[in-house]
Amino acid sequence: MELCPCGSRLSYADCCEPFISGAALAPTAEKLMRARYSAYAKTAVDFIIATMIEEKRKECDEKAIRTWSELSTWHKLEIVTTEKGSPDDTEGVVEFIAHFSEDGIRKNYHEKGTFRKVNGAWLYLDGEIQKQKPYVRSDVKPSRNDLCSCGSGKKYKRCCGK
Repeated sequence: MELCPCGSRLSYADCCEPFISGAALAPTAEKLMRARYSAYAKTAVDFIIATMIEEKRKECDEKAIRTWSELSTWHKLEIVTTEKGSPDDTEGVVEFIAHFSEDGIRKNYHEKGTFRKVNGAWLYLDGEIQKQKPYVRSDVKPSRNDLCSCGSGKKYKRCCGK
């Protein structure tokens, strides 16, 4: 059994393949996002373009999508949050991180994607790239002249800080 690239732990045949092959429509914005990720992993460029809102299809570069899809190794999809996008909604937002490698270098693509339901089918409308949040130290960094936290009675710089 081939697992689905989207990370659902279901078989590809039971998860994203019916959407990519056109046998079924994705019932939610998140399912469409998962199928689009799987389409990148499977180089199903026609599906990627077909699931864009009409105005965006004219702007997209099919060759660039195909090249990125083919030359990347797709590791996993991480769904961060979803807002709306249920079968009863007409709009939804899915924040996701796509983990992949390009030229042997591991990277990630973090986006907040907007989806719209048109004539019963979910379509990708637009996305906003999410900037990486700065690292914030949660513990206090000892100063060189503070007493060492190990309890030796020595200054940090003469003990564990060496």
